[in-house]
Amino acid sequence: MQLNSKNSRVSLNAVVAGAGPAGLACGLALLKCGMAVAIAGPSSLQSSARGDTRTTALIGPSVSLLGELGVWGQCEAHAAPLKSLTLIDQTGRLLRAPDITFHASEAGLDAFGYNVPNQTLVAALMQKLADYDGGFIDATVSEVHPDANGVALRLQNGQDIQAELAIGADGRDSLCRAAAGIAARRWNYGHTAIACSFEHTAVHNGACVELHRAGGPMTAVPLPGRWSSLVWVERPDEAARLMALSEQEFAGAVQKELGSFTGAIVSVKPRAAFPLIGLAVSSYAKNRIALAGEAAHVVPPIGAQGLNLGFRDGAILAQCVRDAFAEGRDIGGAQTLATYNAKRRGDVLSRTLAADLLNRTLIAGFLPFDAGRAMGLSALAASARLRQVMMRRGMGGV
Repeated sequence: MQLNSKNSRVSLNAVVAGAGPAGLACGLALLKCGMAVAIAGPSSLQSSARGDTRTTALIGPSVSLLGELGVWGQCEAHAAPLKSLTLIDQTGRLLRAPDITFHASEAGLDAFGYNVPNQTLVAALMQKLADYDGGFIDATVSEVHPDANGVALRLQNGQDIQAELAIGADGRDSLCRAAAGIAARRWNYGHTAIACSFEHTAVHNGACVELHRAGGPMTAVPLPGRWSSLVWVERPDEAARLMALSEQEFAGAVQKELGSFTGAIVSVKPRAAFPLIGLAVSSYAKNRIALAGEAAHVVPPIGAQGLNLGFRDGAILAQCVRDAFAEGRDIGGAQTLATYNAKRRGDVLSRTLAADLLNRTLIAGFLPFDAGRAMGLSALAASARLRQVMMRRGMGGV
């Protein structure tokens, strides 16, 4: 299958709009079972080439999906296992939650998951995609027109494609979502997240730390060697000040917050800042269009839910589509979309609400929120059974 702007309209089973990790994984899962599928969008490798140093903490189901796709081995070579998570209350408020550490061993695991550089993840998925002739089109989807019989798409390179199903993995400002007539509600937390990686002198031993601070949470997650990734949430004015600091000054600011947890900070890679928002949709599939990743949900960077939710979208959607394909049903029909919508609604809603509530309790400075968080963490600190339940739930279990 070769696609280019000189072709007349091409007919496919499905088109994935968006070439981020969630879209790539979903498209690969469908290609693997023999469907005619194209993934269209600017390659995420372009941002990596510009110095993208972001990472993703992948939990169990995401690692399993990458294993099924045949790319986990390449990712694992550049990943760090996450063996423990310590929560520390540094809010300085009247009601202080106890410090608590979750150990993967309590859940019978060697690690909760693995922290992987985004550029490694995307490169592995793109390399596997190269096994499928014509599976990737380096062009953005510019028009999406669904009707009762299929979806007509036009790409910015002039290519026209007709598909039974369009998968919108095209981000929080999704064109596919708008074309499907799916309503989205978004909100702004009034905070900014700063992300980077840093080198330090201490051996982290797979230990993550999350500081609950008055300005917003700060999380350090292990990378291979004596490196960790950092997500620092702050008020916009303070975030702007931090972004304007020199590397040495910023390293000093991080050191002040983390103390001796990672030892002395040696160097810091380039920083990126982005506003903290949330997004929820009225439906995950409608009018021959299914949503995945940030087209369907945006959550705060707490509890490693973001991309892991996107991978769960891709895995479950691929299974729904494969089942319909194997049974000779319309893969973009109402039954297939209703099945996907039902399977995603409860999972996404519960995890979005949990991440939203925890984030709001941290940044609000509201006494009842502080009391609730303190009581909840106190209960977890006192009960190994509760910690096990929370760990299984956080890792994608039930």
